[in-house]
Amino acid sequence: MLEASKKSNLLEQRSYKYSLQDVKEPNLYRDMFSYDEVPKIAFNHRRVPMDMPKDIWITDTTFRDGQQARTPYTVEQIVHIYKLLSKLGGPFGIIKQSEFFVYTKKDREAIEKCMAEDLPFPEITTWIRANKEDFNLVKKIGIKETGILVSCSDYHIFKKMNMSRAQVMDYYLGTIKDALDIGVIPRCHLEDITRADFYGFVVPFVNAINELSVEANVPIKIRACDTMGYGVPFPGVALPRSIPGIIYGLKHYSGVPSSSLEWHGHNDFYKAVVNASAAWLYGASSVNCSILGIGERTGNVPLEAMVFEYASLRGALDGMNPWVVTELAEYYEKELGYEIPPMTPFVGRDFNITKAGIHADGLLKDEEIYNIFDTKAILNKKPRVNLGKASGLAGIAYWLNEKLDLTEDEAYTKNDEIIIELKNWIDKMYSDGRCTNLSTPEVMQEYHRLLQVEK
Repeated sequence: MLEASKKSNLLEQRSYKYSLQDVKEPNLYRDMFSYDEVPKIAFNHRRVPMDMPKDIWITDTTFRDGQQARTPYTVEQIVHIYKLLSKLGGPFGIIKQSEFFVYTKKDREAIEKCMAEDLPFPEITTWIRANKEDFNLVKKIGIKETGILVSCSDYHIFKKMNMSRAQVMDYYLGTIKDALDIGVIPRCHLEDITRADFYGFVVPFVNAINELSVEANVPIKIRACDTMGYGVPFPGVALPRSIPGIIYGLKHYSGVPSSSLEWHGHNDFYKAVVNASAAWLYGASSVNCSILGIGERTGNVPLEAMVFEYASLRGALDGMNPWVVTELAEYYEKELGYEIPPMTPFVGRDFNITKAGIHADGLLKDEEIYNIFDTKAILNKKPRVNLGKASGLAGIAYWLNEKLDLTEDEAYTKNDEIIIELKNWIDKMYSDGRCTNLSTPEVMQEYHRLLQVEK
């Protein structure tokens, strides 16, 4: 059948209908995933169009997936972080939702206290086991939407659940019906989609979910979960690892609208951020993240990274307050005792610090030369330098000007005598065998000593 597309203004063929392939043996894609070798990236050179949605946003899993990888938060900590997420997301709710566990008394108390804040965003959702008791619990609390696990690769269907594709599909659909009957909107988490038979199981299954959605007149969301971080963003990559192919297929062959399509990725192969961006670019409105990327194994998509990906793709922050990124990082380190790797972009203590003298010389002349953007204005973090063996005259001058908060007229230059004397003092220490960076107290002590000598 031919239909006129309102989007492309072309006649498009709509006769494709993928049916469930109820195979007897699991398809484990052993040519890609041989287990005793690094997983292979295969190309078939099939390309799909970019299809950036009109509206894109971020969802949060800090209190769900993020809590599986660290000491559980206290109720007070959850409430504080939740309020910071609202502040970061801004008045337009770019951080649209945050999902919580609901199993324990503490989980439920945290939900109740966050709900009592009466913040418009992020909306509180949950993640539960797929049974009637948990659905009733969510309904009782007053949560409108919950995530349920619907694993979709043969690794899970055959090896974990010990079912056939047809059996697991019937089981999942029955669970989704239970949620709808109770009045809870299900969000279907398609676990391990990057190892799943996309057209043999995923598309027929999502088509069946859509039929339930139409019947119940409820927009059921689809979360594509790259559980093992196998997703690849490059054009022309073969399924099941192709993010463009997954997003295109869910939209084109299952009719999932962008607003109901969400990406959830992991960072096992260092692709979490770029994979999430690819999901946006190819048609998913939502990407699921956690603060600092804390999550299973190598972690989730870092929420703070997607704040800046959003701004890069849209050309604006659209009301988001990135100073809160710095506030969150400080809270995690000072209040929660979480050690952020110092080189971590945006939040690590060294991310805008230079240790090389030649870079410091550039900063002294114009910080734009060696700073990624105005980090003071955008993140409330001034660019800094560390003093060490390679600092040089410019680095010492820049460091001292910052520590003394000197105006442009007062600032030292690398040609000032006191700067030269400080460098001689530093050089002597390293020539005598010092290996570590210099601390602020010892440098300031020597600076004040030199001032007294000059007088």
